[in-house]
Amino acid sequence: MDFKHPKTVGNVIFSAFNYLVLITITVLCVYPFYYVFINSISANELSAGGQIMFFPREVHFTNYIQVMRLPGLARAAFVSVSRTVLGTIFPVLTAAFMGYLFTKNMWGRKFWYRFVIASMYLSAGLIPYFMVMIRLGFMNNFWVYIVPSMVQPFSILLVKTFIESTPPSLQESAEIDGAGPIRIFFFIVMPLIKPILATIAIFAAVGQWNAFMDTVIFVTDSDLWTLQYVLHRYLNAAGALAQLLRGAAAAGVNVDVGAIMAANPQTPTSVRMTITMVVTLPILFVYPFFQKYFVKGMMIGAVKG
Repeated sequence: MDFKHPKTVGNVIFSAFNYLVLITITVLCVYPFYYVFINSISANELSAGGQIMFFPREVHFTNYIQVMRLPGLARAAFVSVSRTVLGTIFPVLTAAFMGYLFTKNMWGRKFWYRFVIASMYLSAGLIPYFMVMIRLGFMNNFWVYIVPSMVQPFSILLVKTFIESTPPSLQESAEIDGAGPIRIFFFIVMPLIKPILATIAIFAAVGQWNAFMDTVIFVTDSDLWTLQYVLHRYLNAAGALAQLLRGAAAAGVNVDVGAIMAANPQTPTSVRMTITMVVTLPILFVYPFFQKYFVKGMMIGAVKG
């Protein structure tokens, strides 16, 4: 059967209005990223003067070359990537297993489930949290980035709801064949809940990649500083950093690039734009690989039925 709406004047106007609204929203969402990017690759003096609005001018990529040469950046990038990978894997596995357990007839299930969910709404505050982390030995410890975020009540809630929406006959058939809870979890449940796990992975990865307040509070060792924290420090000192980059010799850089650097001296604006792109680009590249699971996972995991 063909359910296409007749092309009346009203339908055409309505469709055109919808397209106009959606295009406007898309432009409003995309333009800030585009604006930052074209300013980071345009002539620095033009960017500082606010002359770059829609199209790049005098394109060059030396801002990225110079920012990548900042002291401690490579080490900070390694720490950020490590915490993002581990800080995504562990919360996803924890949410998957605990969400699965809360669907089984385990001892004290209602109590423990309510206990975990209550932590979404109750908090002792920053000072008690800081004291607990210190007592546990997490000061200047890489695991301060991973352990406190391993149990996410909202993620557990999503997984539990998602599992309850899957056919129970699958697990019952496995039980009849002699499979235990652990085997059922890894071979039956895990393949079924991939969409919601991908959704949780996106939340966890973005949160870990962008986080820097835990570094501010718990880490004074520069070897454990994250990329976001290091760039945040440089961002706050953009004026001084621009002066440093302008006066620094381009060691190991060929003559052509060095000439371009001289022709495009760093400004506070160019430093801010470039650092913003360096922090944003990795997530923009990773997100499309999970996007196909994102909508399905949120729709099924958030609504029981």
